[in-house]
Amino acid sequence: MENLTPFFARQTKNVITPKQFATSVIATLRDRGHQAYLCGGCVRDLLLGREPADYDVTTDATPQQVMRIFPETYAVGAQFGVVLVPLPKDSTAGADLAPDVASHGKSGVVEVATFRCDVSYSDGRRPDEVRFSNDPREDVQRRDFTINGLLLDPMSGEVLDYVAGRSDLEAHVIRTIGDPRQRFGEDKLRMLRAVRFAARFGYQIDPATMAAIHEMASQIFQVSHERVRDELTKMLTEGHARDAFLLLDESGLLKEVLPEISAMKGVEQPPQYHPEGDVYVHTLLLLENLPHLCLPTLAWGALLHDVGKPPTFRVAPDRIRFDGHVEVGVKMAEVMLRRLRFSNDDTEQILALIQNHMRFGQITLMKESTLKKFLRMPKFEEHLDLHRMDCMASHRILSAYEFAQEKLASIPAEKMRPAPLITGDDLIAAGYAPGPRFKEILSAVEDEQLEGSLLSKEDALTFVASEFPLQNTRA
Repeated sequence: MENLTPFFARQTKNVITPKQFATSVIATLRDRGHQAYLCGGCVRDLLLGREPADYDVTTDATPQQVMRIFPETYAVGAQFGVVLVPLPKDSTAGADLAPDVASHGKSGVVEVATFRCDVSYSDGRRPDEVRFSNDPREDVQRRDFTINGLLLDPMSGEVLDYVAGRSDLEAHVIRTIGDPRQRFGEDKLRMLRAVRFAARFGYQIDPATMAAIHEMASQIFQVSHERVRDELTKMLTEGHARDAFLLLDESGLLKEVLPEISAMKGVEQPPQYHPEGDVYVHTLLLLENLPHLCLPTLAWGALLHDVGKPPTFRVAPDRIRFDGHVEVGVKMAEVMLRRLRFSNDDTEQILALIQNHMRFGQITLMKESTLKKFLRMPKFEEHLDLHRMDCMASHRILSAYEFAQEKLASIPAEKMRPAPLITGDDLIAAGYAPGPRFKEILSAVEDEQLEGSLLSKEDALTFVASEFPLQNTRA
């Protein structure tokens, strides 16, 4: 294997920015006689004055040639012409980035893709056959949208635009390259990407492109549920969630990917608590309050917190009611999250947000022990954020939110989560037989401790002897 020193390795003592790194990869490829350009979203973002999340390179060098020029590479998609080139391990910037691509995604690597022409897509997800090309014009024709089809020479600043992408950037339009039905037929996920890009940039979707989405929306799950989940998560966390979901609804995709959210439309709510309107309107307002780059679990908790309302809607003599909507919502959300292949940890947190979002209504009436256990729930800051956004999307009364904040600030950590006064060993020493009641006994002791009624081990053992007589714990 040819061991050639890349251009960027000449200054290994300096921290290299992602753009410098990508530019050095291009310079190295050109030194070896190849064409190479920045491509895709990074060119779009640079032209918009935004900082790209990552930098991709396209070249006429084959994957094998790229791997010879850059010996330490990750051939993650070589069959499709894609090779990841990592920052050298001896570089200051690369010391923590190069060893394991899987642990950090594309951070610290440049994706180098060979010019190609995709022959066909029979499964609506990936090409059946890839033919490498020497012509950048041919390569950009198989990309998704015109604004993502631009190439940039980072040395000269020249932009190569074979698809009228710059004019669409100026006109604020999301348009497929070529026939939208063909582009979406190649990869159905592009329909969701069209919505996400339009929401992110505040652009309009080209009428022909939108018409194709309407026509093909029912085919969206030809792609994996995981890819759909990830695209929806980006919509929820990029700072324009409300706009994204309005476009999802307009395009016909919402009822396909999240029919439970579409079912919220027209479900009335009691105006004294929800002057803003129906459940769907309320949810959209809540999504509008999601911060840019918010945690995915918080975003999904916000989206699903009232998912149980449509099936529990009823008109009672006094007002509209949603009896049991929290419990129903938790069950519905669990089915949805499993369908979208969420991790167990994320599922647990999202369900906890739904399960507990109504408890803030009783927070000022809680016993001291109940309050402390509520405030110390795992990731309570997400519960608090959801409650604040829920209020701001309805009655805008933040008294419970402010009460919780005040308690969090005023209760010392040792009072919120005190060391246990007794353990199971202490119960055994006192003559109690181990069994299921140990948990009940220790929980009751903790509650009294949190209330301030028990201050010592002796107090706790006296309480146990009184409340849980010895004979009641024997098998």
